[in-house]
Amino acid sequence: MVLVLFVVASLHLATPLLTVLFSLFALHLFTIGERKAFASGLFLCLCTAVMMGLLYFFNQAVLTTPLVLDKLIPVIMDFAAKREIVVPFTDVDSFKKVVVDTLVGQYGFVGASLENIVRQSAMFIIGVVVAISLYANAAIVLELDGNTRSSNLYALSAEEIAARFKSFYKSFGTVMGAQIIISGINTFLTALFIIGAGLPYASLLVVVTFLCGLLPILGNIISNTIIISVALTISPGSAGAALAFLVFIHKLEYFLNSKIIGSRIKNPMWMTLLALVLGEALMGVPGMILAPVILHYIKTETSKVRVVRQKEEEIVDDDEEEEDKLVAHEVTT
Repeated sequence: MVLVLFVVASLHLATPLLTVLFSLFALHLFTIGERKAFASGLFLCLCTAVMMGLLYFFNQAVLTTPLVLDKLIPVIMDFAAKREIVVPFTDVDSFKKVVVDTLVGQYGFVGASLENIVRQSAMFIIGVVVAISLYANAAIVLELDGNTRSSNLYALSAEEIAARFKSFYKSFGTVMGAQIIISGINTFLTALFIIGAGLPYASLLVVVTFLCGLLPILGNIISNTIIISVALTISPGSAGAALAFLVFIHKLEYFLNSKIIGSRIKNPMWMTLLALVLGEALMGVPGMILAPVILHYIKTETSKVRVVRQKEEEIVDDDEEEEDKLVAHEVTT
């Protein structure tokens, strides 16, 4: 598993790995009895709906972003001028130039974006096909039936590899299941606020909140920043109200984390944050999604190994001697 994760990080294969994991998770949710064909068909319909939804989402984002900037930049410039803060732009056009120069100069984003989109789309399709194949038949050794076991090295190695991947998928289901519940609750409460406050682009903000909520800890910061920015286009008072509400939601999520994720994963926050930093450095955003999963998997695998310390062995030996003496005394009596 260490070798697999190293290959995934070095060859940038986190997207197909995440696709396989999410697809298997959805397929098992759709399973009713043993009807795998029904679950697979329902899953393909869901994939089609998600792809259409994402296209609509990105189209709305492209149309909405300039409108938000047209209202937001003057507010920022007025705020900066009153407090004598120097900003690297003066209007919407100069802001766009700063963003483009940053993306092209530091990250080469624009030049490689089309190639990356095509590559990631192909990886997504491959991941879906692999997930459906694994769902239909996850056996590695096809020569053996369910009642036969082989003692050769290949079959035994395949059995151990399958057990490791099963444990890894179980960790993914544990972490993402909890994260989806928390993201759903957070999205519902945030949607109530967005609609009640009359913020523009409500549907777009709700989708962003849910998608960012799938990313532990950092996702809330991203979605909250976007919501406050949109609220700032209305008035500073709306932005303040949005900030106060989102702080309240953030405090509520501490309780949700302790009750939902804490009861399932039981990792301290500093460890999760460290895993997120390392995951982003190695695999980008997919690495941040996989980081809590890998952390939980490591804990699961190492917890299966029982370590007996020398002092503990001595205590056990002493207890056995006392028990033997007690039994001998009872027999004599």
